[in-house]
This record gives sequence, C-alpha cells and structure tokens, in this order.
Amino acid sequence: MSERKARVERNTLETQIVAAVNLDGTGQLNVNIGVPFLEHMLDQIARHGLIDLEIEAKGDLHIDDHHTVEDVGITLGQAFAKAVGDKKGIRRYGHAYVPLDESLSRVVIDFSGRPGLHMHVDFTRATVGNFDVDLFQEFFQGFVNHAAVTLHIDNLRGTNTHHQAETIFKAFGRALRMALEEDPRMTGMMPSTKGCL
Repeated sequence: MSERKARVERNTLETQIVAAVNLDGTGQLNVNIGVPFLEHMLDQIARHGLIDLEIEAKGDLHIDDHHTVEDVGITLGQAFAKAVGDKKGIRRYGHAYVPLDESLSRVVIDFSGRPGLHMHVDFTRATVGNFDVDLFQEFFQGFVNHAAVTLHIDNLRGTNTHHQAETIFKAFGRALRMALEEDPRMTGMMPSTKGCL
C-alpha cells in the first residue's frame, strides 16, 4: 500500500484552514483551531485511530464556533478522502464500542463513497464548558459529506456530557483505524462487488 498522507487547504470568508493527515501514523496531534474542547476531541481521533493530524484554523470565533467547527470537519473529510486514495486493500468497514465510566458509545463507519450520517445522541446538557454540543452534528456532517463515508453514531447511555462526547470521538477514532487497516487477504482488491467505491 502506498503512502497514505494528504494535505488540504480551505479558505473562505469565514475560515482559513490547513489540515494534514497520515493514516499510518502513531497518533500524533498538532492542532491550533481556537476551540479547546474540539481540540481535545481531535486528540481522541488521533490517539485512538493511530492517525497523525495537523490542523491549523483561523475562524470568525468572535461570532461563535459554528463556522470553524463545521469547516474543520469539511477540511478533515477532504484530507481523509485524498489520503485513502482508491481504497483498494482496505477493510472498508470499521466499528467500535467505547465506555467511559457511565457512558457507552458505538460508532460504525463504511468508506462507501456515499455520504450518510445517522447520529443518535441525547446529550444531557447543551454545553460542555463554553462548547455548544449541537456543533458535533455539524462537524460530523462536514466530515461525512467530504470523506464520502456512511457513519452511524449512537450514544447508548450516559449522563455526563463530557463523557458522552469523549466516548463518541474515541469510538470514531477506533472505527476509522479498523476501516482503514490493510486487509492482507484483500491486497490490491476493491472491497466491493461493484468494483469501485
């Protein structure tokens, strides 16, 4: 499998973002986006997915976090799509259950080439610190649309909003790691009966 790295720049009137990924990394994170709780969640993706992430973002945070969070999801999705290439030889599907104390989340992903987000999370509070948890939906929708993946996110139980979010992002990282792994029995083969994804 060839080197699976990508760097993407996205510039709009609302945000300027550079994202780089190495799908075969060691879980290193270098991020500066001005949204501390999202930075903490991105660390979960990197560490548990064993994916190196570098993200630099400047956004209109004086308005609110919305544009920055959504556009980081978009740019990250574009970088993943570019890095994964033609998808030959990958497992394609990934899933993970992750607990944290009272919280338990399940994430299932398919590098299907078809964007679809099914997110079922009843956060117990509207914010974690100053972070609006509604923005997680925007982050994942941006990622899904631009990585062209089908993503199911379910928080099965939880009463602490921080724990709910953290289990989701840890499970997302683990599911990514599984789906993107090279399957030695599929070397050079497309994981689809259609012959393309």
